[in-house]
Amino acid sequence: MKKLLKKQRPGFTLIEMSIVLFIIALLVLIILPNLSSQRKNANRVHQDAMVNVVQTQIDLYENNTGKDVTSFEDLTANDYLTDAQVKKAQSENIKIQGGKAVKE
Repeated sequence: MKKLLKKQRPGFTLIEMSIVLFIIALLVLIILPNLSSQRKNANRVHQDAMVNVVQTQIDLYENNTGKDVTSFEDLTANDYLTDAQVKKAQSENIKIQGGKAVKE
């Protein structure tokens, strides 16, 4: 008697593919909210660091010249900040008020 054998074809079944897609979707749902909060945290840390850079340069300018800083132009004219640093500080709403760098 001859037995009829089915040939097995290589590949994945629909159930296997569904399970894999489910696992990938689950991982994406876990990772995406975490990335969003990390981005917000990184932006906050960057803003704080930029305020510290500007404040350090204000203090250095005042110690070296004995004059109060009133604007970013004072710092760039005397090479305490670069134009790129000033643009970044202004884009992050950092202002100089009373000799202090403040974030608005």
